[in-house]
Amino acid sequence: MADPGALFDLSGKVACVTGASAGLGRRAAIALAAAGASVVGVARRADALDRLRDEVGPAAAGVAADVADRDGIARLVTDIAAPFGAPDIVLHAAGVNTRQTADEVTPDGWDQTVALNLSAPFFLSQAMVPAMKAKRWGRIVNFASLQTTRAFPGGITYGATKAGIGQLTRAMAEAWSPYGITANAIGPGFFPTELTAAVFDDADRTARNAAQTCIGRNGTLADIDGPVLFLCSDASAYVTGQVLMVDGGFTAK
Repeated sequence: MADPGALFDLSGKVACVTGASAGLGRRAAIALAAAGASVVGVARRADALDRLRDEVGPAAAGVAADVADRDGIARLVTDIAAPFGAPDIVLHAAGVNTRQTADEVTPDGWDQTVALNLSAPFFLSQAMVPAMKAKRWGRIVNFASLQTTRAFPGGITYGATKAGIGQLTRAMAEAWSPYGITANAIGPGFFPTELTAAVFDDADRTARNAAQTCIGRNGTLADIDGPVLFLCSDASAYVTGQVLMVDGGFTAK
């Protein structure tokens, strides 16, 4: 039987985390570093990446960039590999939600959301896959959502991209898992982050969301640690093409 501790040990692995400046992306970067990985955080805010490096220490590096800039992907991958080598793990936590209703959706809002939430995870992964294939080991973790399968008010654009993430994850698994690369997604419920500030600022809505879960509460940042480590380690070697809902049972009710 495998050593349970070794299953989650990421010593010697290199992880890239997009959206690492705040929220679940930042928490994921910290969790991966705590498990032994060298972590490269990617975000637009250099100052926030500096604070992440200060907290994690020499196992962390930062690259300030816009992952939605498709023309910059090749340079970005080079910059990401510079501190520790080509990543074995890429976790896509960068995202945006314009919260425009169907009648208010603008072409710019639509294009911005699709570029960051759906296109960036594919093209950045595509550019990193050759190095993972060479090692015969890789982990791709996308971020899905409650809106991968549910429609929320003001979420038509965001929901469309997150539904796309579900199928993108399955298609990545079909394409790349024969080479030792698993592709899975985490579907968070309601967690207190910058992206959900509008939700948590409404006490009544926060309480209703908590009541909708089977567990009876909303998520805390610590609740994401286990799922991240599972999907990024050997513990999930035979798991691919799946969306793991980390929502306290919200989607079970």
